[in-house]
Amino acid sequence: MPSSATLTDSTRSLDETRGVLLSLGAALVWPLQAAIIAWVIGGLLTDPGRIAPVPAALGFLALAVLRSGIDMAAQRALADAAEARIAGLRAAILDGEARAATASGLGGAGALAALAGEKLEALRPYLLRYRPARLRAMVVPLVILVIALWNSWAVALVLLMAGPLIPVFMALVGWAAKTASERQMVEIGQLSDLLVDRLAALSDLRLIGAGGPLVDGFAETSESLRDRTMAVLKIAFLSSTVLELFAAIGVAMVAIWVGFTLLGELGWGSWGGTLSPAAGIYLLLLTPEFFQPLRDLAAAWHDRAAADAVLDEVDQWQREDRPARLGHGGGGGMDAGPVALRLTGLRHRGLDFPDIEIAPGARIAVTGPSGCGKTTLLRLIAGLDRPEAGRILLGGRPLDEDTATDWRRGIGWMPQAPHFLNRSLRHNIGFGDPVRPEVLRAAHLDGLLAGLPKGDLTLLGERGAGLSGGEARRVTLARAMQGAPQMILADEPTADLDAHTAAAIAEGLMAYAEAGGTLVIATHDGDLAARMDRVIRLDNTRGEAS
Repeated sequence: MPSSATLTDSTRSLDETRGVLLSLGAALVWPLQAAIIAWVIGGLLTDPGRIAPVPAALGFLALAVLRSGIDMAAQRALADAAEARIAGLRAAILDGEARAATASGLGGAGALAALAGEKLEALRPYLLRYRPARLRAMVVPLVILVIALWNSWAVALVLLMAGPLIPVFMALVGWAAKTASERQMVEIGQLSDLLVDRLAALSDLRLIGAGGPLVDGFAETSESLRDRTMAVLKIAFLSSTVLELFAAIGVAMVAIWVGFTLLGELGWGSWGGTLSPAAGIYLLLLTPEFFQPLRDLAAAWHDRAAADAVLDEVDQWQREDRPARLGHGGGGGMDAGPVALRLTGLRHRGLDFPDIEIAPGARIAVTGPSGCGKTTLLRLIAGLDRPEAGRILLGGRPLDEDTATDWRRGIGWMPQAPHFLNRSLRHNIGFGDPVRPEVLRAAHLDGLLAGLPKGDLTLLGERGAGLSGGEARRVTLARAMQGAPQMILADEPTADLDAHTAAAIAEGLMAYAEAGGTLVIATHDGDLAARMDRVIRLDNTRGEAS
């Protein structure tokens, strides 16, 4: 599993740091532009002959172009950093799930898909806006406060009184916003899991006439998610309203003081001297910009609340102590070709397994009651699970990180529950490679292909749309045989099939074994087990070989 630093690292990329600093630089250009405006207007009111409007206008435009260029560079750097961060998190989650040997405790495939897709996108506005807004809120108001204090202690006092109230209120609202966002994110994951589960069982639900209750259940869950979303929006609107109230009061108080001072009605607040029109206009231009970074931070504060909820979920996923699947993916750990397999002292998930030796070309049936560990034994042989105790030897070499990838390349897997990609039948068998005709014949798929509208180019859904249960099982048999594996592991290959289809599946497996392949089958089918060279019976505590 990836480290915590990989997922929610506090270290920032160079692009992100550069974007944050450039965003601050763009914000600090405005006091210079405001000074030019105040100088020109103040001069026109007091001594028009001293003002050179053309150079002033050119200087203002030059600063405007500079500010726009800096802001554009900042946004580009922040966008690149956000894309890299989200892509890195998504890759870490996908890689972690690909390596994990057990399911995540966060939920099913729907919840993880929502986390890697929809929820991680909630980080983008946070990465684009929050940190730049936080730095601007820390620096720009202080700069403006110093400038205001230089000209008028009264204006500085107004800003000093109104400004801190905004962050305090934001912090109070932020706690509620984060809680609401966490509830919303949990609801999204649960709804995604519900959708995946219902789609997987859609054909069965339609057969039993459960469409109405299914739709009602979705409507109820969707309404609950809507309520969670509206709760977050209510908090956002409330905090924005209070922020605008404080900002409006602050700007109004400064405007009133400047106006009455310039009219001569007030004689205090400007360090004992008179306030010039240029200084008064300058203060009026700077006051809204004192509150603007705080407005930006308030808007980004809710982005942060949503992002914190997502990052908490990512941290929870990262902290899960799940065993990793054997094999680093590189291969090259063992030579190709059939090898003898030996299992000694295996123990996993509270189950003890017998010592087993499987020679190349052997035909083995693993039988026993449900829950005795038949599927677990197949997963151990395939290197999909790590045994808690014992060893698996491949021609004398241990099945470990160095050998597992090469070993699995020589295994054909036939699961009990068929699963398909939303691609053509040809791709679901060969995964891009041409399907071998002998494989189609061995899996008895010739008649199926003739009946499909586009033959092996017919598109299949994830549940094998258009295929019966027996046809889907025959497709998985063809998939297992496609790569000419040295061993096929078949988990209940004839379960829940009619006699004719079960016989076809059994004939295909026996044809593979007669061609020299090693066959290990977990089955309740006594007729199929009787055709094997050896039967290994497991019980719930201890396996016995026969």
